[in-house]
Amino acid sequence: MFPVYFKWLQHVAALQLVGHRIVWSFVALAGVVLLSRQARALAAHARSSRVLALYAAAAGLIGVNWLVFVWAVNSDHVVETSLGYFITPLVSVLIGVLVLRERLRRSQWAAVLIAAAGVLQLTASHGAPPWIALALALSFGLYGLVKKKAPLAAVPGLTLETAILMPPAVAYLLYLEHTGEGAFLRHGALTDTLLIGAGALTAAPLLLFASAAQRIPLSLIGILQYIAPSLHLLLGVLLYREPFGTQQLIGFALVWLALFVFAADGMRSRRADAHRERDEPASGAGG
Repeated sequence: MFPVYFKWLQHVAALQLVGHRIVWSFVALAGVVLLSRQARALAAHARSSRVLALYAAAAGLIGVNWLVFVWAVNSDHVVETSLGYFITPLVSVLIGVLVLRERLRRSQWAAVLIAAAGVLQLTASHGAPPWIALALALSFGLYGLVKKKAPLAAVPGLTLETAILMPPAVAYLLYLEHTGEGAFLRHGALTDTLLIGAGALTAAPLLLFASAAQRIPLSLIGILQYIAPSLHLLLGVLLYREPFGTQQLIGFALVWLALFVFAADGMRSRRADAHRERDEPASGAGG
């Protein structure tokens, strides 16, 4: 429901809105870290220049992702944000191949090629590449690559990232206050509440995800992550009446087919791994 929330703040410029999201997210996440007694571990990791460099890169990428998303939502491109998050898993796979030299199975390559065909179809129908979707998918895919090497858990990690982004965000917001362009305390109590609430909006899904990840299978988590872009698509088409004709449907259908092929391959691979794990102890006991 992020698009609905940020649409309520459509009168606030995207960069200013992201600045507030950074500040209030840091406040909310720092509170969670303190209450969960993770502050000492976070401080210990923050002393390492390598860790700081990793999280500075992650901070830059998530900052770009937030800015593109907020701008797109408030510029009536909700449908394209949904495409971005639909293709993110496939972009992550491609990054794994190109950067980490991971090998893909034939069905995974098929999924990537089908998704590429979908993006080309959408490019042809728009007359230009869907740059919002590609920017969201690339920034989040690269963010995942950086986080793969990062030592902290999700909540303290994002706390450190927002702490790194805090100085420029605060400096920019103070500049806007000085010039009279700042939205905070100038557009009424609802705007102020929503700007502050952006912190909880960022922290709550992370906490829920961390809790759920300990309780349900990874394969189910993978499928559940398609709920958000599906809702974005429905909101864009049904609530905000963004254009979605036959050509867009064909492009999205190819992306959905790619995701189906990718998900089916993943489930088949996990089942094969589970069977091997069950068989190995039995064969070991017999020997």
